[in-house]
Amino acid sequence: MIRDATVADIPVLQDIEVRAGEPFATAGMDAVAGDEPLPARVLGEFVLDGRAWVWDMDGRGAVGYLIASTVDGNAHIDQVSVLPEYRGARIGRRLIDHAVRWAAEHRLPAITLTTFTEVPWNGPYYQRLGFRYLEPAAETPQLRALRTAEIEHGLDQWPRACMWATVETWKYT
Repeated sequence: MIRDATVADIPVLQDIEVRAGEPFATAGMDAVAGDEPLPARVLGEFVLDGRAWVWDMDGRGAVGYLIASTVDGNAHIDQVSVLPEYRGARIGRRLIDHAVRWAAEHRLPAITLTTFTEVPWNGPYYQRLGFRYLEPAAETPQLRALRTAEIEHGLDQWPRACMWATVETWKYT
């Protein structure tokens, strides 16, 4: 069900990101819900570099995706999105497991992400998976740069933080 994303998937990934953002409106986060998806050029870089994966449902195509990068020597989840109608099907979890395997294959010791701390399907969800909040003083230089970019984008209207998990102790599903 997980496969490498292709260039042909890029418009679908953008649609998934838009639709996955819609539930943020119910949390009073209209700016997040209405945010533009990542540009095709940016998604294309992840795809061409082999750092983009989709959950492909038989006969339905991609219903979720994850893109990852390397940040200060660790894997980093840049985006994970699943169509709202598939929420609760553990697709996001399986995509994250795949990213952790990718990190292990590349001998990266940890995996990080940035998230909203008070949105149930964000910080609390990642915490249940095994991620832990990273104290701001412990943020690496590139993570701080990512957080600065998020602040400039207006995402700090709501509490946000970095999270991390070790690859070696990750509990796969």
